[in-house]
Amino acid sequence: MSETPVTITAYPDGPLLVRGDARIQSSDGREVVRTRRTVALCRCGLSTIKPFCDGTHKASGFRTDD
Repeated sequence: MSETPVTITAYPDGPLLVRGDARIQSSDGREVVRTRRTVALCRCGLSTIKPFCDGTHKASGFRTDD
């Protein structure tokens, strides 16, 4: 990975958008393969492609506290 800055943006009622060369790992420590430089991570827990967001939060009515 290069040394580009990493930014993580929490979208209201939506995913965490990760930009840059962040290394993402599962709860058991395995690296999650990224095929894109910018990825959206699920916060609602309902995505069928976890840890990535598939847009399910919209239909489920997921709301954040922000």
